[in-house]
Amino acid sequence: MEEEKYMQRCIELAQNGLCNVSPNPMVGAVIVCDGQIIGEGYHIRCGQAHAEVNAIHSVKNESLLKRSTIYVSLEPCSHYGKTPPCADLIIEKQIPRIVIGCQDPFSKVAGQGIQKLRNAGREVTVGILENECRHLIRRFIVFNTLHRPYITLKWAESADGFIDINRTDGQPVILSTPHTALLVHKKRSESDAIMVGTHTAQLDNPSLTVRNWYGKNPVRVVLDRNLSLPSDLHLFDGSVPTLVFTSRKHPEQKSIEYIVLDYEKELLPQIMNTLYHRGLQSILVEGGTQLLQSFIDNNLWDEAFIEEAKVTLDSGVKAPEIRNKISYSDKKHFGVKIKHYTNKNV
Repeated sequence: MEEEKYMQRCIELAQNGLCNVSPNPMVGAVIVCDGQIIGEGYHIRCGQAHAEVNAIHSVKNESLLKRSTIYVSLEPCSHYGKTPPCADLIIEKQIPRIVIGCQDPFSKVAGQGIQKLRNAGREVTVGILENECRHLIRRFIVFNTLHRPYITLKWAESADGFIDINRTDGQPVILSTPHTALLVHKKRSESDAIMVGTHTAQLDNPSLTVRNWYGKNPVRVVLDRNLSLPSDLHLFDGSVPTLVFTSRKHPEQKSIEYIVLDYEKELLPQIMNTLYHRGLQSILVEGGTQLLQSFIDNNLWDEAFIEEAKVTLDSGVKAPEIRNKISYSDKKHFGVKIKHYTNKNV
């Protein structure tokens, strides 16, 4: 129980890095001596010190490290990247015992950090709150094992299963409440990229930026096969890096890059491959129905969040449909049901 308590604290600390560490994983570390926490740390930002380093440097009396246990949610790295190996620092500081939540899926680490610590005579325990630690880094795991971004789908639908009325122009039906709209901006701030289809970009003219919430704007992604979208859309205002996937070459503009796809082949794998090679670890797909359903039908999704409004529309654009084996839960936010699906088939 004590080990789980300290590992839970590692997870809590790690979550502080949510919006800043990608494409690295979120990691937390706690150092315990004689039943007391003497140091804590987490990975704050990509390119900066890792959780173990920050925890070690937070210890005021370094002599205590020689009889301490360090708890860390993810296996310490053993390779040189943007920072030196954390396993080497743990060995250097003569910390005798290391408790690890889960093994690193990254091929350059993948058990090597654990082995290095054991070869140095350290006692290493692995697998404390393993499922919780893997859930913490689920984006990192998908990115490094499936070689694509972690894909989250999001939409709001009426009580009778529609996401909008049938329209060729004009404003969309507002199904979100002010409170649930904040949740949308929170999700955006947690994502490296955000995507809509041509129809949604044309009709809704979204900005796809983070507003009324802390965090960075995600890279905007839009499909525009024939370059038919008007240049005065918010997506093309140059305020946020934007990727336009098209079939035609087009000169780049301020913060806007046009990427040519082979429209004779499946589009989504090409797009996900491009985002993967650009280091974009996660993407939020906001619509519309055709694009969202394409992700579902191609089994290219990991989580889906669906806001179920209390209003009925009777007719209009049907919401996407999630089929097959999934994990489902729901909860209410300010009286509004949010359905959460997890894809177990990836």
